[in-house]
Amino acid sequence: MTHLFEPITLGSLEIKNRIWLSPMCMYACEEHDGRVGDLHLVHLGARAMGGFGLVMTEAAAVGPEGRISPTDAGIWTDTQAEAWRPVVDFCRRFGAASCIQLAHAGRKASTWRGFVGEPSGPAPAADGGWQVVGPSPVPYPGLATPRELSSTEIHAVVEAFADAAERAQRVGFDSVEVHAAHGYLIHQFLSPLSNERTDQWGGSFENRTRLILQIVAAIRERVGADFPVLVRISATDWHPEGWTPEDSERLAPLLAEAGCNLIDVSSGSNLPADIPVEPLYQVPLAERVRAAVAHTGCAVSAVGLITEPAQAEAILADGRADAVFLARAALREPAWPMRAVRELVGPALEQDGQMRAGATAWPPYYRRAER
Repeated sequence: MTHLFEPITLGSLEIKNRIWLSPMCMYACEEHDGRVGDLHLVHLGARAMGGFGLVMTEAAAVGPEGRISPTDAGIWTDTQAEAWRPVVDFCRRFGAASCIQLAHAGRKASTWRGFVGEPSGPAPAADGGWQVVGPSPVPYPGLATPRELSSTEIHAVVEAFADAAERAQRVGFDSVEVHAAHGYLIHQFLSPLSNERTDQWGGSFENRTRLILQIVAAIRERVGADFPVLVRISATDWHPEGWTPEDSERLAPLLAEAGCNLIDVSSGSNLPADIPVEPLYQVPLAERVRAAVAHTGCAVSAVGLITEPAQAEAILADGRADAVFLARAALREPAWPMRAVRELVGPALEQDGQMRAGATAWPPYYRRAER
């Protein structure tokens, strides 16, 4: 059996394999109401049919001001949550676990979606834009200056994440992920490059990590002990004065203690940086975080230019991560796990009355393609 096709258990959830769909924004809620529709059903459903063990949604805002763009998905209302239900049901039909990424964009909110031929940069109020917020009035380069959140508003953000997680559980999602990476609000609090506060939410490591730890703890209290809670972090800002890999190693056990089942390790995007982008460039960061939580039982995933089945298999076989997330490769190839079966296992034929490893990646409608 290949490592990629071994099941993994998070909380009470067993996931059939370790090839997972990474969250990728579609910017496709054209009515500016945060409600997903047919595009999301087809996009995510195709990956479920294609054999991904866990299918994660794009960032879903926990409040209207938390959207990246006016066309972002949301889950700050019950109506928005119900719009996700057909997607969840379809993924389950094909054996894929579902996860929704809960997010607040903070100072990187209220922008155009930036599609080719469309405007980019801050979206004006006349076109659906709004006042952005953040830990401090420090803008992301080229974007609007945020209004500093009050302590009362920060507590409201914690509740908004918990409310969103409860809605997600209610409509059938198997898990939730807290987006604490890529320069969005929680990451902005973590990094001294964007957090200049001098109160209980800024300054020391303990103060800058207070928000993410309170969010994870609040979600855990709402969803119960066995419901999986994931957290995506940027393990480094790629800047010597920002958030560092050492900070991530220090944070990781605290996340596990607060109730996190898996840390999804990415990097960067809190400010422009010289990032050494190459195949598997973030895997060493995942490996470091995994070592930091080895005693806790918290799992760790890797993401970032993982494109070939042999690469993904080696990451797991070498103990560098417990699962892999695919992003661009999954956009190009919705049935990537089926290719992994062919390349690593061979046709999933019956042998001695049992299917070979990886057979569950193939729905019956597609089985003729396995040879």
